[in-house]
This record gives sequence, C-alpha cells and structure tokens, in this order.
Amino acid sequence: MHRRSRSGCFTCRLRRKKCDEGRSQCKACKHLGLKCEYKRPMWWSNNEQRKQQKETIKNIIKRTKLTEKTAQTATSSAETPPGLSHSLPTSATYSEATARTRAPSIDSQLSTSYDFNQPLTHDYYDYHPHIASPPYDTNAHYQPFPSTPYEVDIKTERQMFVNDIPTRRDSSISTFSTYQPPPSQPTLPSFPEDDWINESIYNTGDMFSGEEGLDLDFFDFSHGNPQSSQQALIQVDDCDRPLLDHFIDNVLRLIFPVLEVNQHGSARSEVILPALESNRCYLHCCLSVSAIHLKSTRGLQGEQIDNDILRHRCATITELCGALNNDSNHLQILEATLGMIFFQCSVGRPSDALPDVPWHAHFEAATSLVRKLELPHAMIHDNSAQLHPPFNMTLASWIDILGATMLGRSPQFADTYREKNQSGSTSGLCELMGCEDSMMYLISEIACLDALKLANGINDMQLCQLIGSLGKSLDTTEVPPESLTWPCSSTGAIRPKQLSRNMTAIFRVAARIYLCSLVPHTSKEDPTMQNLIERFVAILPLIPHGPDGFDRSIVWPLLIAGSQSTSRSIFRQVLAERMASLGEHAEFGSFGRMVRLLQEVWCQSDEADRAGSGQNVHWRDVMQQKGWDFLLI
Repeated sequence: MHRRSRSGCFTCRLRRKKCDEGRSQCKACKHLGLKCEYKRPMWWSNNEQRKQQKETIKNIIKRTKLTEKTAQTATSSAETPPGLSHSLPTSATYSEATARTRAPSIDSQLSTSYDFNQPLTHDYYDYHPHIASPPYDTNAHYQPFPSTPYEVDIKTERQMFVNDIPTRRDSSISTFSTYQPPPSQPTLPSFPEDDWINESIYNTGDMFSGEEGLDLDFFDFSHGNPQSSQQALIQVDDCDRPLLDHFIDNVLRLIFPVLEVNQHGSARSEVILPALESNRCYLHCCLSVSAIHLKSTRGLQGEQIDNDILRHRCATITELCGALNNDSNHLQILEATLGMIFFQCSVGRPSDALPDVPWHAHFEAATSLVRKLELPHAMIHDNSAQLHPPFNMTLASWIDILGATMLGRSPQFADTYREKNQSGSTSGLCELMGCEDSMMYLISEIACLDALKLANGINDMQLCQLIGSLGKSLDTTEVPPESLTWPCSSTGAIRPKQLSRNMTAIFRVAARIYLCSLVPHTSKEDPTMQNLIERFVAILPLIPHGPDGFDRSIVWPLLIAGSQSTSRSIFRQVLAERMASLGEHAEFGSFGRMVRLLQEVWCQSDEADRAGSGQNVHWRDVMQQKGWDFLLI
C-alpha cells in the first residue's frame, strides 16, 4: 500500500491529494489558484479552522473550474465555423481531460493572492508560436470517434470514529473522463513538465529545501511499524471523551516539536495514538495532562476540573503499581512512566499546587525498568548491529542528562553515554530534541563533575584540571560561524539539519556557561562569563520564535544562560521579547516555569548586588527554597 508523503504542502494534505512538492508552488495549487503553504499554517492545528479552510478551498476550486469551463466554451464557440456547428465534440469541450487545460497557468483570479497587474495568460501554443496548433478534430486520428466522450464525478467520503462515535468527516470529488488525448506527434517537442513525477515523487533526497534527506524510520518504536491508515479505537467513558478530544487536538502537537520536524507525524501515529489505544495507564496519564492544559489555558476553576486531574492521576499511579506488583508489561509501564514525567513539561502553570509525585521519584521507577529491559545494552550495541535506537531509551536519556542538572546528581546512565561518546555513535537525541548526541554526552560529563563538586569529592586543583579537560572537549565540537544560518528555506519550511546545528550551538554555549560556573570562586560579573552570555544572545536569533517556533525546546540553555545574566545584560531584554512573541504560551509548561524561576533568581541576585554583598544566587538553591520540583527541559 502506498505510504502517504509527509512533506507535501499543507493545502494538498488538507485536500488529501498527492502533492508534487514543487517549489515555490506545487502544480495542483498553482493550477487551481490556491495558496500553497509548506510552512505549517495556523489553521492546521485547529479542527474548526481546518473545516473553514477546507470550505474556502472548495469554493475557490468550484469558481476556478466554472471560470475555466465558461472560458473554454466561449473559445470553442468562437473558433467553430458556422457550417460545422453540429460536428462532433472537440478536445476544447472537455475541461479536465486535455493537456491544453493542464498547461502552465498563473494564479487564479479568484485567489486572494492574485496579482491583477500581471499580463493575461494564454494557452501553451500562444507562448510557443513555432508549434502548429490545428484543431484536434481535423486530425485523421480522431475521425470518427467511437462514441461521445463523457465525464464522471466520483465523491469519496471518509469518516473517523473514536469509540464508535463519529468525530471527523472528510469528502473529496474526483473527475474521470473517457476522452483520450492524441499520441505525441514526431514534430512536437516533449513537455518539460512530464519529468516532474520522477524528479519530485521518487526523489527522497529533497524533502524540505533541496539539501536535506531524512531517515523516516530512524527510531525503534515500541509499537512497531505505523499503520497505513490510522483509526484509533480508544476506549474511554463518555465523561472523559472531551478530555481525550482536547488532548488529541490541542496537547499532542506540543509534546515533540523537534521530532515532528524530523519525522512528520511520527509522534502522533507511531508513539502516542498507539499507546492511547493499547495502554490504559498511558491513557489515564494523557487524560490528566489534558485536564491540566484545559485548566491553565482556559482559566477553568472549580472542583470538577481539579477532580478530573486528580482522578486520572490516581488512576495512573494505581495502574502502575498493579503492573509493577505483577512484574509484567514492563515496556508499557516504562512508556506510561516516561509520559507522566515528560508530558508535564508541556502543560500547566508554575503556580499549580495540586498534589503530585515528584518527577524524580517517577524516574527512579523508570530507571529500574530501563535496566530490567536491558535498554542501555541495546543502545550501546545498536550501531554495530545497524539497529535503530529504542525510542523509550532515547527519551529516558534526555530526561536523565538534563534532569541530573536539576538535582545536582550524576546521570543514572552516565557510563552508557561515556561509552557512546567514545565510540562516536548516536542515541537518537538529535532527532528527538534537536541537540547533537555528542554535545549531550558532554553535558552528562559536566553534570557528573557538578555532582562530584557538591559532594566534596574533589579538591580545587583537581576540579580545575577536569574543567580544563572538558573545555578542550567542547572545543573539538565547535563549528565555523558561517555554518550557523537561518533554518528556514525560502518557502518557510524548516530545514531540520540546520535547525539542529543552531540548537546544538545554543546548547554548546550553555554547556560552557555551566562548566565555567563550577570554577571555584567564580562570579557572574567575570568577563569570561559575560562574553559567553553575549555569545549566547548572538546565536539566539537563529532559533525560530513565536507559537510555532522552538523556544520551548531550548528551556535548559535559557535557564543556564539566564541564571548568570546581570541586570545590565541584554539577555533579559531578548528573553522578554521572545516571551512577548510566544504570547500566552510563555506562561505554560517548562518555559513558563523557567521564566518564573529566573525572575526569582534575578530578584534575589539584584537585591544582593544592591546590598553590595556580591553573593551568587544559584537557581537550584532558589528551587529548594520555594519547594519547586521542576524538570526544565
């Protein structure tokens, strides 16, 4: 069965039509006068707006086809001699069948983007006067026609059901004609457009901007290969159906933004929806997260929404405990446990005060399951056996490395990362969260050094030697400045590899700041530290901002750099501008918690500066003072 392309324009994807992925407009959109959008439009994430956009597109197509048929009828009448008014129909009569109507065309006059100052268009033959263009019906090949040609419109309808309840209905109309065009004459040149199928559809090397090919089957997902058509049969009570719909429509798109860029739709079709269908513990976790998102984004108050959050949160814990006691379904338990930890990073406000189990307590259980499933061993040996990294192990590694910096501890699987770094192999971190694997391995080493320092397990001389050694390792990962460019193509599509280079550069500078903060008696006023902050701010504009940007994917670097910025630093102004571009999204999830933590750090730090104490205020100390158990990744 044909697997749908994930890199076509969003207009063709909405119409469920094959897209030739032409730049800057695909052939279908150009012919029908539609706006061709390769950058994810605002209406794509909202079902209601999708329906409105679909209706708008249908109306434009209807008007365009009506205009074409009217113009062609008029042309046919003008060109037919009076004595031949009852002759057999010619090719100009049939709007959908001939190459004449499929020749290159300009934007439709009914499109909102139509340029009325451009010259009028003519047929293909008008642009090529050297090509003879007699009427087709004068060719002996077409006399006589065996029967009068006709067209058939076929309407196809598709209905999606969740728990046997219709939730979405799509329909499309295809036109088929019995008319057959003549074979190419020897004197006629070949059409250059004939080659677009081989060049665009079967060329997998250019999915975004002509330079970046991606491995769409990179991860070993726990649910196996995706289905060709996804119809989720998710069993929920009637009272929970609104929560499920809200999760699928509004929360799901927030969870893995970088993975979505690298592998379009894989987070939805290969990770989350299959788990919702087969894993009750995971389902309760997602329903709880959906209720939290509803409460924070829509300002819902009262016992009902709080009861929904706590009810599903308790159901998740109960299911987990039962499965752990039975010592079965380890992969499903791990999947749900990681979901309970990670999904909280996408929703909720910093002020949420409902009782919950700290994320690091959940991660202890996840660590035990990872070892029981021998995932570190699988990750170490995946490259030698040419296997894909286990997705759950990659997600656990992300949480492990950056989560260790939250606690001042060594990562649980630091030895695994060290071995992976020495062998130069991948764990899939770059594809999942944007930062190259080698950089994340070095951050793991810095976290180990941080933990060693906090435990007083090393003297200052040894500490400085190790800091110098890690600094040299960071030097080896540096890239030329000219390799850091804007990650969007001319059409607005994200170039995944360039985005990864830029995000890695942001993480690299943050890692240097983190490493320098371990130097004994260091101060944020030191020139070296402030130079690093300025370097961080210089790279930050290369990360797309706003609701569809990637600020929420660089929360940890923003925390590390922001904690060392002074009241005179431009960093605070730049962060305020990016918060403004995010709008209300800046208040939720890890980004909102990071901003709240930095505001408290700055308040205490600026007050100490005014008092002349020169005391360094560490963000971990502030979290401990406030009783915050944040996972800021």
